[in-house]
Amino acid sequence: MMKTFMEGEVFDAKDERTRLYGIGYKMKQYLWAVCLVFFLFLIAPPGWAGEEKSLSSTPIGDEKQEISFAISAMISPEKTFSYYQDFLDYLSKKFGQRVVLKQRRTYQEVNDLLELGAVDYAFICTGAYLRAEQNFKLPVAAIPIIYGKDTYQSYIIVAKESPIKTFDDLRGRIFAYTDDLSNTGALYPEYLIRKEGAIPEQFFSYFFYTHSHDKSIEAVARGIADGAAVDSLVYDSLKERNDLSVEKTRVILSSQPFGMPPVVVSPKTAKPFRERFQAILFGMDQDPEGKKILKNLKIDRFVEPSAGLYDSVREMENFLKASRKTSWLPDR
Repeated sequence: MMKTFMEGEVFDAKDERTRLYGIGYKMKQYLWAVCLVFFLFLIAPPGWAGEEKSLSSTPIGDEKQEISFAISAMISPEKTFSYYQDFLDYLSKKFGQRVVLKQRRTYQEVNDLLELGAVDYAFICTGAYLRAEQNFKLPVAAIPIIYGKDTYQSYIIVAKESPIKTFDDLRGRIFAYTDDLSNTGALYPEYLIRKEGAIPEQFFSYFFYTHSHDKSIEAVARGIADGAAVDSLVYDSLKERNDLSVEKTRVILSSQPFGMPPVVVSPKTAKPFRERFQAILFGMDQDPEGKKILKNLKIDRFVEPSAGLYDSVREMENFLKASRKTSWLPDR
């Protein structure tokens, strides 16, 4: 139900939240802060920042010749290891060398590893790729085709029983972003806000970063956040797996299509290894073992990206850069 304000009456977000929640705002704020601290503790497993796991049952070759693969924290570390273990074991078998999974908490940390050559290959977010592209050359080995498409979307989600129906209804609410560089989990919702001439710091009463899409979904499902922006690939995949958090949420807005997150190669990785890696990816759907692994990951096959695949995201980024420069807040 919408409250009507009389002429001269000043809208007060705290008063409105008190009306909406039916309890004292200060008590609600205190309880929410306690819940958030506990939730953030849960989403930061020990050893995340810098943990390395060997995904080869038997080390092959010289230890110095091991291959390192990073996956940006689009999903939480425990799910990343579970979902991608067979994939990386497959790479180890094809390369004939041990493959080590390197995980970092933020997208930028994975970009740093790629730039320095501290990791050979990585599966990263579209937004992180475009940010890296501004600072150093980052070759794309392939992109996944999922459900016959080379694009994905951002979903704006709320709790299943929430009265929120539109993105504008999230004004004055608590919002969960994924990562500062996330295309679907941060750039897109900021784009929606700035298109209306507002800024996130004023649009939301509070926002925070979960550093993985599944944790953003969980934050909404638990009532820690009123809304969140998440990767459609992650959301749909978890939905197929009957994830309990997804079942407690619903999508109120889907973005335009964006170019699929790429698999990239560090510029420090030698060209023969780049080409070999690319050949392995392109051949997976023709190999019985590889095809089975791809099916479990909901991937049809790997292909080269088409020209202009990321143009829509670049246009959105350019708009955001221009908008941030005209606001009173510094550029991120």
